Amino acid sequence: MTRVFNRYLLGDFIKNFLITLGVLTFVMYVGAVVQAIDYMSRGISGLLILKIFALNIPFTLSFVIPMSVLTTVLLHFGRLSADGEITAMKSCGISLWQTAAPIVFCAVLLSAVCLYLNAELSPRSHFARRQMLRDLGEEDPLALLEEGRFANDFPGVKVYVGKKADRQLEDIILYQFDDKGARAEVRAKSGTVDFNPETRVMEIDLRQVRLTEYDPDHPDDQTKARTLSADSYPITLDLRQMLRKGKINKKPSDMTFAELVRSIQNVRQTFPDIQEANVPRLRTKMAVDANKRLALAMSCFSFTLLAIPLGIRSHRKESSLGIALALVLMFTFYLFIIIADALVERPEWRPDMIPWIPVLGSQLLGCLLLFRNR
Repeated sequence: MTRVFNRYLLGDFIKNFLITLGVLTFVMYVGAVVQAIDYMSRGISGLLILKIFALNIPFTLSFVIPMSVLTTVLLHFGRLSADGEITAMKSCGISLWQTAAPIVFCAVLLSAVCLYLNAELSPRSHFARRQMLRDLGEEDPLALLEEGRFANDFPGVKVYVGKKADRQLEDIILYQFDDKGARAEVRAKSGTVDFNPETRVMEIDLRQVRLTEYDPDHPDDQTKARTLSADSYPITLDLRQMLRKGKINKKPSDMTFAELVRSIQNVRQTFPDIQEANVPRLRTKMAVDANKRLALAMSCFSFTLLAIPLGIRSHRKESSLGIALALVLMFTFYLFIIIADALVERPEWRPDMIPWIPVLGSQLLGCLLLFRNR
């Protein structure tokens, strides 16, 4: 009899999970339709557009699968409880642990799938997507300006940004080069950056600027350099050629988990242009990213342990309550991820451990509630 119940429960769960996965994936891709229309208006073929969005599927699934598992388990066990099937199973000698076992096993398998997505497939496809967009001249160059390290991708300049919030920049260092080497050094307290995708022109408006112009015949002689100050200093960069060159540098989000771990251990080797003061911050940022990938993969298992007793306690067939509860739990989970990202400036607080708080908390609370409902 137990096998019959297990086949029934697992079959119903898989069917509902696939439906939920399809719906949530569709919702996630609705916004991409506008971007696809924009690409088509720029003359990009439909086949290339499909390839671009296909390369984004692993990244989307790494988030959608945990959400689908959580929602499906809540609705699944809420319906079983409301129909009295949980009580009927207990009266037949089938414990809650036996009832939950096939669903938990399925969640473990899905966690393994998410682990592969987050550790290997998603970063590889993300890098391939960036490469394709670069070849098409469609990559957003603003994404190349990363906090705490020099960006060497721009023609004729090397740019360092201390802090970046959308298009607002702080603590900026910019070196301008010509055929003879460094021509000028520009330091600015703040600035704004804008990029025109039609003309492929980037404009950087620097404020509170100190400009050091080197002598063209003696660029290494600081005594012959001329220093100027200005309230603002605009810089215009034509990026048409850069956006069509073949090779691009990997960012942490493009690295596989193994590459990310090696980069954490050898930050200076991976990013040779990084300033010494920014090494701890970049190492912490990559450690947070690595732990987020692992925590997100484990969330399938954790959410299942918590959602089973919560679904039983809800005693509702209606999907509205289950979906609302799933949204609250997912919001709580991502809130901790946001907090971890916000604390990369404070390595001593170990923000890399923060993503594990909701994961381990869900497991402990779920096991406790399952024990009480056994």
